[in-house]
Amino acid sequence: MALTLVLVIATIGGYAYYRYLDSGIDRRPFNVGKSRPPETGALNVLLVGSDSREGDNKKYGPQSQHLGERTDTIMLLHISPNRDNATMISFPRDSMVLVPECQGHNGGVLPAGIKQINAAFNEGGIECTARTLESLTNIKINHFVKVDFTGFKGIVDAIGGIEICLPKPVNDPKAKLVLDAGKHVVKGEQALGYVRTRYALGDGSDLSRIQRQQVFLQQVMKKITDGGLLTDPGGLNDFLRAATKSVTVDEGLTLERMLEIANSVRGMTAKELKGITVPTEPWPQDKNRVQFAQPAARDFFENVRNDVEVTKAPTPGKSSAPAVKREQVRLQVLNATGEEGKALQVADALAAQGFVVTQVGNATPTPTTAIRYAKKDAADGPAYGEAVAARLSKDKRTPVEGKVKATVSQPYTAKTPPAKMPKGPVIQLVIGKDWPGVRVLSAIPDSLKDKVVDTSTNPCL
Repeated sequence: MALTLVLVIATIGGYAYYRYLDSGIDRRPFNVGKSRPPETGALNVLLVGSDSREGDNKKYGPQSQHLGERTDTIMLLHISPNRDNATMISFPRDSMVLVPECQGHNGGVLPAGIKQINAAFNEGGIECTARTLESLTNIKINHFVKVDFTGFKGIVDAIGGIEICLPKPVNDPKAKLVLDAGKHVVKGEQALGYVRTRYALGDGSDLSRIQRQQVFLQQVMKKITDGGLLTDPGGLNDFLRAATKSVTVDEGLTLERMLEIANSVRGMTAKELKGITVPTEPWPQDKNRVQFAQPAARDFFENVRNDVEVTKAPTPGKSSAPAVKREQVRLQVLNATGEEGKALQVADALAAQGFVVTQVGNATPTPTTAIRYAKKDAADGPAYGEAVAARLSKDKRTPVEGKVKATVSQPYTAKTPPAKMPKGPVIQLVIGKDWPGVRVLSAIPDSLKDKVVDTSTNPCL
Protein backbone atom coordinates (compact mmCIF):
# COMPACT_ATOMS: atom_id res chain seq x y z
CA MET A 1 0.00 0.00 0.00
CA ALA A 2 2.79 2.41 0.91
CA LEU A 3 4.39 1.86 -2.49
CA THR A 4 1.22 2.02 -4.54
CA LEU A 5 0.05 5.29 -3.04
CA VAL A 6 2.62 7.34 -4.95
CA LEU A 7 1.82 6.05 -8.43
CA VAL A 8 0.20 9.33 -9.40
CA ILE A 9 1.46 11.66 -6.70
CA ALA A 10 2.99 14.02 -9.25
CA THR A 11 -0.34 14.52 -11.02
CA ILE A 12 -2.61 15.37 -8.09
CA GLY A 13 -0.86 18.31 -6.52
CA GLY A 14 2.24 20.38 -6.18
CA TYR A 15 5.29 20.30 -4.00
CA ALA A 16 3.44 21.45 -0.88
CA TYR A 17 0.99 18.54 -1.06
CA TYR A 18 3.85 16.15 -1.72
CA ARG A 19 5.61 17.31 1.44
CA TYR A 20 2.36 17.27 3.40
CA LEU A 21 1.98 13.56 2.66
CA ASP A 22 5.62 12.92 3.47
CA SER A 23 5.27 14.53 6.90
CA GLY A 24 2.45 12.14 7.81
CA ILE A 25 4.49 8.96 7.48
CA ASP A 26 5.98 7.37 10.60
CA ARG A 27 9.54 6.29 9.80
CA ARG A 28 11.84 4.21 11.97
CA PRO A 29 15.50 3.07 11.82
CA PHE A 30 16.08 -0.28 10.13
CA ASN A 31 19.45 -1.78 11.09
CA VAL A 32 19.41 -5.47 10.20
CA GLY A 33 23.17 -5.96 10.66
CA LYS A 34 26.37 -6.03 8.65
CA SER A 35 26.33 -9.60 7.34
CA ARG A 36 23.51 -9.66 4.81
CA PRO A 37 22.54 -11.43 1.57
CA PRO A 38 23.68 -9.82 -1.71
CA GLU A 39 21.60 -7.48 -3.82
CA THR A 40 20.07 -9.13 -6.89
CA GLY A 41 18.20 -6.24 -8.51
CA ALA A 42 14.89 -7.43 -7.06
CA LEU A 43 12.88 -5.40 -4.57
CA ASN A 44 11.92 -7.15 -1.33
CA VAL A 45 9.60 -5.46 1.15
CA LEU A 46 8.75 -7.01 4.52
CA LEU A 47 5.06 -6.51 5.35
CA VAL A 48 3.84 -7.15 8.87
CA GLY A 49 0.51 -6.72 10.59
CA SER A 50 0.93 -5.59 14.19
CA ASP A 51 -1.55 -6.50 16.93
CA SER A 52 -0.40 -3.60 19.15
CA ARG A 53 -3.09 -2.56 21.67
CA GLU A 54 -1.68 0.93 22.13
CA GLY A 55 -3.57 4.13 21.28
CA ASP A 56 -6.67 3.62 19.13
CA ASN A 57 -6.08 -0.17 19.22
CA LYS A 58 -6.82 -0.34 22.96
CA LYS A 59 -10.37 -1.62 22.44
CA TYR A 60 -9.03 -4.86 20.90
CA GLY A 61 -7.61 -5.91 24.26
CA PRO A 62 -6.88 -3.30 26.95
CA GLN A 63 -5.38 -6.04 29.09
CA SER A 64 -2.63 -6.38 26.46
CA GLN A 65 -1.56 -2.74 26.64
CA HIS A 66 2.14 -2.16 27.38
CA LEU A 67 2.87 -5.83 26.63
CA GLY A 68 4.54 -5.18 23.29
CA GLU A 69 3.20 -6.22 19.91
CA ARG A 70 2.96 -9.47 18.03
CA THR A 71 2.34 -10.26 14.38
CA ASP A 72 0.09 -12.96 13.00
CA THR A 73 0.81 -11.70 9.47
CA ILE A 74 4.34 -11.89 8.05
CA MET A 75 4.71 -11.43 4.31
CA LEU A 76 7.58 -10.70 1.95
CA LEU A 77 6.56 -8.79 -1.18
CA HIS A 78 9.08 -9.79 -3.84
CA ILE A 79 9.09 -7.67 -7.01
CA SER A 80 11.23 -9.07 -9.83
CA PRO A 81 14.27 -7.18 -11.17
CA ASN A 82 12.28 -6.46 -14.34
CA ARG A 83 9.45 -5.02 -12.18
CA ASP A 84 7.00 -7.03 -14.27
CA ASN A 85 5.65 -9.44 -11.66
CA ALA A 86 5.30 -9.69 -7.90
CA THR A 87 5.20 -12.62 -5.51
CA MET A 88 3.61 -12.21 -2.09
CA ILE A 89 5.29 -14.81 0.15
CA SER A 90 3.54 -15.63 3.43
CA PHE A 91 5.33 -17.13 6.44
CA PRO A 92 2.93 -19.00 8.76
CA ARG A 93 3.04 -17.60 12.31
CA ASP A 94 3.16 -21.16 13.70
CA SER A 95 6.44 -21.97 11.88
CA MET A 96 9.21 -23.21 14.17
CA VAL A 97 12.50 -21.76 12.91
CA LEU A 98 16.00 -20.89 14.08
CA VAL A 99 15.84 -17.25 15.17
CA PRO A 100 19.36 -15.77 15.13
CA GLU A 101 20.86 -13.67 17.87
CA CYS A 102 19.07 -10.30 18.02
CA GLN A 103 18.84 -7.21 20.14
CA GLY A 104 15.78 -7.17 22.36
CA HIS A 105 13.43 -4.26 23.03
CA ASN A 106 15.26 -3.53 26.30
CA GLY A 107 18.63 -3.35 24.57
CA GLY A 108 19.78 -6.76 25.79
CA VAL A 109 20.95 -9.60 23.58
CA LEU A 110 18.44 -12.31 22.68
CA PRO A 111 20.26 -15.63 22.22
CA ALA A 112 19.69 -17.64 19.06
CA GLY A 113 17.31 -20.58 19.33
CA ILE A 114 14.44 -22.55 17.85
CA LYS A 115 11.30 -20.47 18.29
CA GLN A 116 7.96 -19.74 16.69
CA ILE A 117 8.68 -17.29 13.87
CA ASN A 118 6.48 -14.49 15.22
CA ALA A 119 8.48 -14.54 18.47
CA ALA A 120 11.20 -12.67 16.55
CA PHE A 121 8.86 -9.70 16.17
CA ASN A 122 7.49 -9.91 19.69
CA GLU A 123 10.92 -10.08 21.34
CA GLY A 124 13.15 -8.14 18.94
CA GLY A 125 10.84 -6.12 16.70
CA ILE A 126 10.96 -5.59 12.96
CA GLU A 127 14.76 -5.76 12.74
CA CYS A 128 14.89 -9.19 14.39
CA THR A 129 12.08 -10.35 12.06
CA ALA A 130 14.05 -9.18 9.03
CA ARG A 131 17.25 -10.78 10.29
CA THR A 132 15.41 -14.05 10.85
CA LEU A 133 13.89 -14.07 7.36
CA GLU A 134 17.21 -13.19 5.72
CA SER A 135 18.94 -16.03 7.58
CA LEU A 136 16.23 -18.49 6.51
CA THR A 137 15.93 -17.43 2.86
CA ASN A 138 19.22 -15.70 1.97
CA ILE A 139 17.05 -12.99 0.38
CA LYS A 140 17.97 -9.39 1.17
CA ILE A 141 15.11 -7.29 2.55
CA ASN A 142 15.23 -3.71 1.24
CA HIS A 143 12.38 -2.07 3.18
CA PHE A 144 9.61 -2.77 5.66
CA VAL A 145 6.00 -1.64 6.03
CA LYS A 146 4.05 -2.19 9.26
CA VAL A 147 0.29 -1.74 9.63
CA ASP A 148 -1.76 -2.06 12.83
CA PHE A 149 -5.48 -2.73 13.27
CA THR A 150 -6.57 0.90 13.07
CA GLY A 151 -4.33 1.64 10.11
CA PHE A 152 -5.66 -1.35 8.21
CA LYS A 153 -9.25 -0.23 8.71
CA GLY A 154 -8.39 3.30 7.63
CA ILE A 155 -6.89 2.14 4.34
CA VAL A 156 -9.80 -0.17 3.50
CA ASP A 157 -12.34 2.54 4.34
CA ALA A 158 -10.48 5.06 2.18
CA ILE A 159 -10.84 2.89 -0.92
CA GLY A 160 -14.55 2.29 -0.34
CA GLY A 161 -14.37 -1.23 1.05
CA ILE A 162 -13.42 -4.58 -0.47
CA GLU A 163 -15.67 -7.33 -1.81
CA ILE A 164 -15.30 -10.70 -0.08
CA CYS A 165 -17.12 -14.00 -0.43
CA LEU A 166 -18.05 -16.34 2.43
CA PRO A 167 -18.78 -20.02 1.72
CA LYS A 168 -20.97 -20.22 4.86
CA PRO A 169 -22.39 -17.95 7.57
CA VAL A 170 -19.79 -16.73 10.05
CA ASN A 171 -20.23 -15.84 13.72
CA ASP A 172 -16.79 -15.33 15.24
CA PRO A 173 -16.85 -13.32 18.51
CA LYS A 174 -13.03 -13.33 18.73
CA ALA A 175 -12.64 -11.64 15.34
CA LYS A 176 -15.87 -9.63 15.78
CA LEU A 177 -17.22 -10.94 12.47
CA VAL A 178 -20.89 -11.83 11.97
CA LEU A 179 -21.98 -12.20 8.33
CA ASP A 180 -24.22 -14.40 6.20
CA ALA A 181 -22.86 -16.61 3.44
CA GLY A 182 -22.23 -15.04 0.05
CA LYS A 183 -20.67 -11.82 -1.24
CA HIS A 184 -20.26 -8.70 0.88
CA VAL A 185 -18.45 -5.38 0.60
CA VAL A 186 -16.66 -5.00 3.93
CA LYS A 187 -15.15 -1.95 5.59
CA GLY A 188 -13.80 -1.11 9.03
CA GLU A 189 -14.42 -3.75 11.69
CA GLN A 190 -15.86 -6.26 9.22
CA ALA A 191 -12.79 -6.04 6.96
CA LEU A 192 -10.49 -6.44 9.95
CA GLY A 193 -12.57 -9.34 11.25
CA TYR A 194 -12.40 -11.11 7.89
CA VAL A 195 -8.59 -11.11 7.70
CA ARG A 196 -8.27 -12.01 11.42
CA THR A 197 -10.83 -14.82 11.65
CA ARG A 198 -9.28 -18.25 11.89
CA TYR A 199 -11.50 -20.91 13.43
CA ALA A 200 -14.77 -19.89 11.75
CA LEU A 201 -13.64 -20.49 8.16
CA GLY A 202 -11.62 -23.08 6.28
CA ASP A 203 -9.97 -25.78 8.34
CA GLY A 204 -9.27 -23.46 11.26
CA SER A 205 -5.55 -23.34 10.58
CA ASP A 206 -3.26 -20.38 10.11
CA LEU A 207 -2.53 -21.71 6.59
CA SER A 208 -6.19 -21.37 5.67
CA ARG A 209 -6.32 -17.84 7.07
CA ILE A 210 -3.23 -16.90 5.06
CA GLN A 211 -5.01 -17.85 1.83
CA ARG A 212 -7.90 -15.55 2.70
CA GLN A 213 -5.51 -12.72 3.50
CA GLN A 214 -3.82 -13.18 0.13
CA VAL A 215 -7.17 -13.16 -1.66
CA PHE A 216 -8.10 -9.99 0.22
CA LEU A 217 -4.87 -8.26 -0.82
CA GLN A 218 -5.52 -9.33 -4.41
CA GLN A 219 -8.84 -7.51 -4.18
CA VAL A 220 -7.15 -4.44 -2.68
CA MET A 221 -4.61 -4.38 -5.52
CA LYS A 222 -7.41 -4.74 -8.08
CA LYS A 223 -9.41 -1.92 -6.47
CA ILE A 224 -6.44 0.44 -6.56
CA THR A 225 -5.08 -0.34 -10.03
CA ASP A 226 -8.20 -1.38 -11.95
CA GLY A 227 -11.07 0.13 -9.98
CA GLY A 228 -10.82 3.76 -11.05
CA LEU A 229 -9.23 5.03 -7.83
CA LEU A 230 -6.26 6.55 -9.66
CA THR A 231 -8.56 8.70 -11.81
CA ASP A 232 -10.78 9.87 -8.93
CA PRO A 233 -9.11 12.95 -7.34
CA GLY A 234 -11.33 12.95 -4.25
CA GLY A 235 -11.07 9.23 -3.60
CA LEU A 236 -7.36 9.25 -4.33
CA ASN A 237 -6.76 12.07 -1.87
CA ASP A 238 -8.65 10.17 0.85
CA PHE A 239 -6.63 7.07 0.11
CA LEU A 240 -3.28 8.86 0.12
CA ARG A 241 -4.01 10.60 3.41
CA ALA A 242 -5.24 7.38 5.04
CA ALA A 243 -2.30 5.34 3.79
CA THR A 244 0.39 7.78 4.89
CA LYS A 245 -0.92 7.97 8.45
CA SER A 246 -1.66 4.24 8.68
CA VAL A 247 1.77 2.76 8.09
CA THR A 248 5.16 2.69 9.74
CA VAL A 249 8.09 2.29 7.35
CA ASP A 250 11.88 2.31 7.43
CA GLU A 251 13.82 5.55 7.11
CA GLY A 252 15.09 4.56 3.67
CA LEU A 253 11.58 4.39 2.27
CA THR A 254 11.27 8.10 1.56
CA LEU A 255 8.61 9.42 -0.77
CA GLU A 256 11.34 9.97 -3.35
CA ARG A 257 12.29 6.29 -3.02
CA MET A 258 8.61 5.27 -3.17
CA LEU A 259 8.12 7.32 -6.32
CA GLU A 260 11.21 5.75 -7.89
CA ILE A 261 9.84 2.28 -7.13
CA ALA A 262 6.30 3.20 -8.19
CA ASN A 263 7.49 4.48 -11.56
CA SER A 264 9.28 1.18 -12.15
CA VAL A 265 6.10 -0.85 -11.47
CA ARG A 266 3.66 1.55 -13.14
CA GLY A 267 2.40 -1.06 -15.60
CA MET A 268 1.81 -3.78 -13.01
CA THR A 269 -1.78 -4.75 -12.25
CA ALA A 270 -3.44 -7.26 -9.95
CA LYS A 271 -2.95 -10.11 -12.43
CA GLU A 272 0.84 -9.88 -11.99
CA LEU A 273 0.54 -10.33 -8.21
CA LYS A 274 0.72 -13.93 -7.01
CA GLY A 275 0.46 -15.15 -3.43
CA ILE A 276 2.19 -18.25 -2.10
CA THR A 277 2.79 -19.71 1.35
CA VAL A 278 6.18 -21.17 2.21
CA PRO A 279 5.90 -24.99 2.02
CA THR A 280 5.49 -26.45 5.49
CA GLU A 281 4.95 -29.75 7.25
CA PRO A 282 4.00 -30.67 10.84
CA TRP A 283 6.70 -30.03 13.43
CA PRO A 284 7.56 -33.43 15.02
CA GLN A 285 7.65 -32.07 18.59
CA ASP A 286 4.18 -30.48 18.37
CA LYS A 287 1.64 -31.22 15.62
CA ASN A 288 0.02 -27.82 16.26
CA ARG A 289 3.17 -26.18 14.91
CA VAL A 290 4.81 -26.45 11.50
CA GLN A 291 8.32 -26.37 10.07
CA PHE A 292 9.55 -25.54 6.57
CA ALA A 293 9.26 -28.60 4.32
CA GLN A 294 12.55 -29.49 2.67
CA PRO A 295 13.74 -29.52 -0.04
CA ALA A 296 10.62 -27.69 -1.28
CA ALA A 297 11.21 -24.53 0.80
CA ARG A 298 14.92 -24.41 -0.02
CA ASP A 299 14.21 -24.82 -3.76
CA PHE A 300 11.56 -22.11 -3.59
CA PHE A 301 13.90 -19.59 -1.95
CA GLU A 302 16.55 -20.40 -4.55
CA ASN A 303 14.03 -19.68 -7.29
CA VAL A 304 13.25 -16.32 -5.74
CA ARG A 305 16.95 -15.44 -5.57
CA ASN A 306 17.52 -16.50 -9.20
CA ASP A 307 14.81 -14.22 -10.51
CA VAL A 308 14.20 -13.00 -14.05
CA GLU A 309 16.85 -10.75 -15.51
CA VAL A 310 16.72 -6.99 -15.82
CA THR A 311 15.81 -5.88 -19.32
CA LYS A 312 18.06 -3.01 -20.28
CA ALA A 313 16.84 -0.15 -22.45
CA PRO A 314 18.29 -0.10 -26.01
CA THR A 315 21.53 1.86 -26.28
CA PRO A 316 21.03 5.05 -28.32
CA GLY A 317 22.32 4.68 -31.85
CA LYS A 318 22.31 0.88 -31.78
CA SER A 319 19.94 -1.48 -33.54
CA SER A 320 16.60 -2.08 -31.84
CA ALA A 321 15.97 -5.28 -33.81
CA PRO A 322 13.74 -7.80 -32.01
CA ALA A 323 15.64 -10.04 -29.61
CA VAL A 324 16.10 -13.68 -30.57
CA LYS A 325 13.48 -15.85 -28.90
CA ARG A 326 14.44 -18.93 -26.92
CA GLU A 327 12.63 -21.30 -29.26
CA GLN A 328 14.78 -20.00 -32.13
CA VAL A 329 18.03 -21.12 -30.47
CA ARG A 330 19.65 -24.50 -31.07
CA LEU A 331 21.95 -25.35 -28.20
CA GLN A 332 24.82 -27.74 -27.46
CA VAL A 333 25.46 -28.09 -23.72
CA LEU A 334 28.92 -29.27 -22.63
CA ASN A 335 29.95 -30.08 -19.07
CA ALA A 336 33.42 -28.76 -18.22
CA THR A 337 33.04 -28.95 -14.43
CA GLY A 338 33.99 -32.58 -13.89
CA GLU A 339 30.68 -33.04 -12.03
CA GLU A 340 28.88 -36.08 -13.41
CA GLY A 341 25.49 -35.44 -15.07
CA LYS A 342 25.78 -31.66 -15.09
CA ALA A 343 25.22 -31.25 -18.83
CA LEU A 344 21.96 -33.17 -18.77
CA GLN A 345 20.73 -31.28 -15.70
CA VAL A 346 21.38 -27.90 -17.34
CA ALA A 347 20.00 -29.07 -20.68
CA ASP A 348 16.73 -30.09 -19.02
CA ALA A 349 16.44 -26.68 -17.33
CA LEU A 350 17.03 -24.77 -20.57
CA ALA A 351 14.83 -27.05 -22.67
CA ALA A 352 12.01 -26.44 -20.17
CA GLN A 353 12.36 -22.74 -20.96
CA GLY A 354 11.99 -23.30 -24.71
CA PHE A 355 15.55 -23.66 -25.99
CA VAL A 356 16.07 -26.41 -28.58
CA VAL A 357 18.87 -28.47 -27.07
CA THR A 358 20.38 -30.72 -29.72
CA GLN A 359 23.38 -32.28 -27.95
CA VAL A 360 24.87 -32.80 -24.50
CA GLY A 361 28.38 -33.88 -23.63
CA ASN A 362 31.64 -33.13 -21.87
CA ALA A 363 34.57 -30.81 -22.55
CA THR A 364 38.02 -30.27 -21.05
CA PRO A 365 37.56 -28.85 -17.52
CA THR A 366 37.57 -25.06 -17.33
CA PRO A 367 37.00 -22.61 -14.46
CA THR A 368 34.85 -20.25 -16.50
CA THR A 369 31.39 -20.74 -18.04
CA ALA A 370 31.23 -19.52 -21.63
CA ILE A 371 28.66 -19.07 -24.39
CA ARG A 372 30.24 -19.68 -27.80
CA TYR A 373 29.32 -19.46 -31.48
CA ALA A 374 31.15 -20.62 -34.59
CA LYS A 375 33.38 -18.21 -36.54
CA LYS A 376 31.20 -18.71 -39.61
CA ASP A 377 28.24 -17.40 -37.58
CA ALA A 378 29.94 -14.13 -36.61
CA ALA A 379 27.08 -12.09 -38.12
CA ASP A 380 24.17 -13.44 -36.10
CA GLY A 381 25.86 -15.73 -33.56
CA PRO A 382 26.14 -12.99 -30.88
CA ALA A 383 22.40 -12.28 -30.96
CA TYR A 384 21.55 -15.97 -30.54
CA GLY A 385 24.16 -16.26 -27.79
CA GLU A 386 22.63 -13.27 -25.99
CA ALA A 387 19.35 -15.18 -25.71
CA VAL A 388 21.22 -17.85 -23.75
CA ALA A 389 23.20 -15.33 -21.69
CA ALA A 390 19.93 -13.68 -20.61
CA ARG A 391 18.83 -16.90 -18.93
CA LEU A 392 21.93 -17.35 -16.75
CA SER A 393 22.00 -16.01 -13.21
CA LYS A 394 24.35 -13.39 -11.76
CA ASP A 395 26.49 -11.22 -14.05
CA LYS A 396 25.68 -11.14 -17.76
CA ARG A 397 28.01 -13.27 -19.92
CA THR A 398 29.13 -11.95 -23.31
CA PRO A 399 29.03 -14.57 -26.09
CA VAL A 400 32.46 -15.26 -27.61
CA GLU A 401 33.55 -16.42 -31.05
CA GLY A 402 35.01 -19.88 -31.51
CA LYS A 403 33.79 -23.23 -30.23
CA VAL A 404 35.65 -25.83 -28.17
CA LYS A 405 35.93 -29.49 -29.05
CA ALA A 406 33.73 -31.89 -27.11
CA THR A 407 35.46 -34.88 -25.52
CA VAL A 408 32.15 -36.74 -25.50
CA SER A 409 28.88 -35.74 -27.18
CA GLN A 410 25.52 -37.36 -27.80
CA PRO A 411 22.07 -36.33 -29.05
CA TYR A 412 19.68 -34.83 -26.49
CA THR A 413 16.08 -36.00 -26.35
CA ALA A 414 13.68 -33.35 -25.07
CA LYS A 415 10.69 -34.31 -22.94
CA THR A 416 8.61 -32.11 -25.25
CA PRO A 417 10.13 -32.08 -28.75
CA PRO A 418 9.95 -28.74 -30.61
CA ALA A 419 7.12 -28.34 -33.11
CA LYS A 420 9.63 -27.12 -35.67
CA MET A 421 13.42 -27.28 -35.74
CA PRO A 422 14.90 -23.76 -35.96
CA LYS A 423 17.41 -22.88 -38.68
CA GLY A 424 19.68 -20.43 -36.83
CA PRO A 425 23.24 -21.09 -35.64
CA VAL A 426 24.00 -23.72 -33.01
CA ILE A 427 25.15 -22.04 -29.80
CA GLN A 428 27.55 -23.85 -27.49
CA LEU A 429 27.16 -23.50 -23.73
CA VAL A 430 30.29 -24.65 -21.90
CA ILE A 431 29.55 -25.11 -18.20
CA GLY A 432 32.58 -24.07 -16.14
CA LYS A 433 33.28 -24.53 -12.45
CA ASP A 434 31.83 -21.05 -11.81
CA TRP A 435 28.46 -22.16 -13.22
CA PRO A 436 25.96 -19.49 -12.07
CA GLY A 437 22.75 -21.45 -12.58
CA VAL A 438 19.72 -20.88 -14.79
CA ARG A 439 17.35 -18.02 -14.06
CA VAL A 440 13.82 -19.16 -13.39
CA LEU A 441 10.86 -17.82 -15.36
CA SER A 442 8.76 -17.72 -12.23
CA ALA A 443 9.70 -17.54 -8.58
CA ILE A 444 7.10 -20.23 -7.89
CA PRO A 445 8.24 -23.78 -8.81
CA ASP A 446 5.93 -26.11 -10.72
CA SER A 447 5.57 -28.24 -7.58
CA LEU A 448 3.82 -25.31 -5.84
CA LYS A 449 1.66 -24.06 -8.72
CA ASP A 450 -1.51 -25.49 -7.16
CA LYS A 451 -0.83 -23.42 -4.02
CA VAL A 452 -0.80 -20.06 -5.83
CA VAL A 453 -3.34 -17.38 -4.99
CA ASP A 454 -3.99 -14.98 -7.87
CA THR A 455 -6.83 -13.18 -9.62
CA SER A 456 -8.27 -16.51 -10.80
CA THR A 457 -8.50 -17.99 -7.28
CA ASN A 458 -12.01 -18.67 -6.02
CA PRO A 459 -12.62 -15.91 -3.41
CA CYS A 460 -15.11 -18.05 -1.45
CA LEU A 461 -12.56 -19.62 0.90
